[in-house]
Amino acid sequence: MSIPSTGVTRVLVLADAPVLRRGLVGMIDETAGMQAVGAAGETRRAVPLAESARPDAVVVELGSGRGATLNAVRDLRRRFPRTAIVAVATSEDPAVVNEALAAGIRGYLLMNTSATLLGWAVLAARAGRIVVDPQIRRVEGGGAPVGRELTPEVPLTRRESDVLDELILGQSNRKIGENLFISEDTVKSHVKAILRKLGARDRAHAVSMVLSARNGCTCGAHALTAAPVEV
Repeated sequence: MSIPSTGVTRVLVLADAPVLRRGLVGMIDETAGMQAVGAAGETRRAVPLAESARPDAVVVELGSGRGATLNAVRDLRRRFPRTAIVAVATSEDPAVVNEALAAGIRGYLLMNTSATLLGWAVLAARAGRIVVDPQIRRVEGGGAPVGRELTPEVPLTRRESDVLDELILGQSNRKIGENLFISEDTVKSHVKAILRKLGARDRAHAVSMVLSARNGCTCGAHALTAAPVEV
């Protein structure tokens, strides 16, 4: 297996279903700046594969064998604490989401996720942040659903908010322009303004900030030391 050039995020895939495993590998390889460096269907192979492949991130399937998968996640966290772990899951139960986050998973996405959201979740997890699928409402400690909007010091304009909504959907500048009937140059100007107002490094960072805020990621994981992210 060849070692990718500097700046490429190396991702290991652990998924029981062969179709899902191939699909995740394909989504990772089609994401700019990312490369799948291994894939397995058995959780017992997680640590040996991580030792040989030395991934920056691991994407795991969290389905019917949730207990075994979470044990593998805990083993990975102990052995490779700087390796980010993102799950693609079947359950929308907030209790399951919280259990996964407590085990060390930093990105929780549903099975119908897009390659764009998966890529953003991996980058956010590498930076010590949490991304929970926007379709899920998390519950903290069995209480009411938690959620809040990210409020920049300088408010976004209506058009900037529209562009941000398109970014969250993973749209390209060209597609945003088509959807909003504005030029690509105007889209780029709005994106720059959004990044400046949110204090975000890049588009992925801005989206992860908004998703984290909307899903109430207040479990303390943001106190983790952020690892450098090559984008």
